[in-house]
Amino acid sequence: MARPVIGVIGNARLLDNRFPAQIVGEKNMRALATVAGALPLMFAAAPAITDLGDLLDTVDGILLTGGRANVHPTRFGAEPCAAHEPYDEPRDAVALPLIEACVARGVPLFGICRGFQEMNVAFGGSLHPEIRDLPGRLNHRMPRLENGEIHPDLDVIFADRHEVRLTPGGAFTQLLERETIRVNSLHGQGILEPGARVVIEGVAEDGTIEAIRIRDAAGFALGVQWHAEHDPATNPINRALFMAFGDAAAACRRARDSVRV
Repeated sequence: MARPVIGVIGNARLLDNRFPAQIVGEKNMRALATVAGALPLMFAAAPAITDLGDLLDTVDGILLTGGRANVHPTRFGAEPCAAHEPYDEPRDAVALPLIEACVARGVPLFGICRGFQEMNVAFGGSLHPEIRDLPGRLNHRMPRLENGEIHPDLDVIFADRHEVRLTPGGAFTQLLERETIRVNSLHGQGILEPGARVVIEGVAEDGTIEAIRIRDAAGFALGVQWHAEHDPATNPINRALFMAFGDAAAACRRARDSVRV
């Protein structure tokens, strides 16, 4: 059997301040290819050129990656603010209905960072633009030098920075076979109010929501706030997540093949 195909959502970029582009971090592709055992296939987060029906007829799973842009506040009833830009409204327009369609069809879905936040918004939840501004919260953004520049060492940027307590008996605890994990942290936005079908399965030591599943989903539908794509080849937590996602996509592929036969 051919490897399952997993669609990876793109992020809008303007190259050289004039060329519109869609990009995906290579770590996402490598995690899918080498750990999940899948063929990664990037698709554009642009509604004018991405038909969701055709996309879901093609892929066996969807990976919603992180990205620099925040989910636009109007998507969850808040006012936009220049301080919280950039936004990527075309991605919002693709990702939010895509999430609902994946869950309804049973197409495996894995959300990371922005993708995790999109999953919450898709089911009616809200976000806070700067989790670090809430009383008692940690600064979850990536480490910076004293002069404000982003730290040059990727090992420092992606180092495990805090614990996450997982729900006893929940999907993540069963999958990871433990109730406490340590994760990296590179985000500003975070879940404020969970959506109607969003089940909280992991919480950081400061109360920030870090792991979710979608209630009554027809297939794999998990999201994590940390960047699980960074080191799944060596990190047992992230490896288990990508392997489980790959297994779900492979099962979806087998089911599709049996219907075709």
